[in-house]
Parts: sequence; C-alpha cells; structure tokens
Amino acid sequence: MSSPNFDVVVATNDQASLNQNLLASPDIWAGRAIVNAQTGAASAGAAYNEGLDQTAAPYVIFAHQDVYFPPGWFDQLARQIERVEQADPHWGVIAPFGMTADGVHIGQVWSTSLGRVVGLALPQPTPVQSIDELVIVVRRASQLRFDPMLPGFHMYGTDIVQMAIAKGLGAYACQLPLVHNDNFHGRLGQDFTDSYNYIRQKWRQLLPIRTPVVWVTASGWALRLYRLKAWRSYAKRQAMAMDVQVDPRVYSERCGWEEAAP
Repeated sequence: MSSPNFDVVVATNDQASLNQNLLASPDIWAGRAIVNAQTGAASAGAAYNEGLDQTAAPYVIFAHQDVYFPPGWFDQLARQIERVEQADPHWGVIAPFGMTADGVHIGQVWSTSLGRVVGLALPQPTPVQSIDELVIVVRRASQLRFDPMLPGFHMYGTDIVQMAIAKGLGAYACQLPLVHNDNFHGRLGQDFTDSYNYIRQKWRQLLPIRTPVVWVTASGWALRLYRLKAWRSYAKRQAMAMDVQVDPRVYSERCGWEEAAP
C-alpha cells in the first residue's frame, strides 16, 4: 500500500538519542517522510507550531526523539487513517496511545522506562480524551495548532485532544505499535506542575480529565496524591526500567514488531 504523504516534526535536545531511535526507523531511512528537527524551543507548542509552518504534508507526525518506528509502521498508519476516515472524515488527531473517557490506557507501545508493553490492543480506532505525547498525528486540514501559551513540554497531548473535541473534530487511539526508548522517570518536576496547572485552568469546565499520567482535577489534589505514590514506589519503578542504550530494534524484536505487518 502506498502511504499518504507524511512529515515528521521532532523537538530535540539530544542528537545521539535522535540518531539511535527516531532516525534509525526503517521507514525514515527509506525516505517515507521528511524529518523537521526543532532545537532550542521554549516549549513543545512553540517547536511544533514552527514545524507545522515549515512542512507541507497532509499528515504531520509529532514524535519524541526517543521513539522508534518498527518496519512497515507508516503503512500501518496509512491503514489506520483510512479506517478513521471511513467513520469520521473530519478527524483531527490520531495517536498510538491514549486514555478513554473512563480512564483506560489503550494502544500498545513498548516503554523502556517500564520494561514492558503498556496499553490494551485496539481492534479498531477508539475515541480518546487524552493521549501520550510520544507520538501525535495531526491532519493538516483540521487546522489544529498547539497552544503556544502552554508552558514546557508536558500535557500538550491532553490539550490538543481537547482542542480537537472543542472544534467538533475526532481524536482517536489506533493500533500502531512502536518502541518508546525512554529513560526512567523518577519524579515529576516543577515544569510538569506548571503545565498541569495551566491545563487545570484552561479546561476547568470539563474537569476531571484523565491523562496517561494523572487525573487533572479542579483542586489539584490528584497530582499531590500521584507524587506521594510515586515517592513510595520509586525503588520498584526504578528496578523495572531497562537500558535505553540498547538498540531499540532489540526491544521491537522482543515484541514481534520487526517483521513488517502485511
């Protein structure tokens, strides 16, 4: 199957990680997409809007630098786009991992920081209320843009989904397995709190909203509770994490994803 035209936008601060993971993806090596790398941006919104303005493909993939796309991933994405458009030609966002309205993690991805595949398999595209930021696919014709006022590099997956829904555009998680070769996340810093509080105020009339990490609530107590639980489970979570220096193809092979899907 010939895929639609894709561009990839990445906000990067680590060339070694970018080379090892995203740029090592077979479809990117094969020239299936142009990669637009943004460096030095103050926020994800600033980086990604700049990438949008510098690209022209009808579908734009916003990816973390530590993501690896297994062989045939772009063809899988093309098929998922076809499935979504059959039901909802006016969709705005597709992602490989997200949260349903009742708080279920859906979409299968390998997480090196957790040492396992996370998320439920998806037999069909499924509406979401938020998504993980590791990969976000935006239909350019939707005219969606990232909020340049959202500080830092967190919560923009939740924000872009809520902006899509507010415009009457669909947001979906699809079965698009990939490797997130991410470092162990010990504790959430002040930068996460700043993003969380911005989202808490922006979407206060719609709260609570479940993100892949934590509930966004009017009081903010959900974040405080999450931090307490994370502190108590720190050693256990650290022991689960695996080595990000391992070639991501090793993890992809372990998951059975190195053979291109038919």
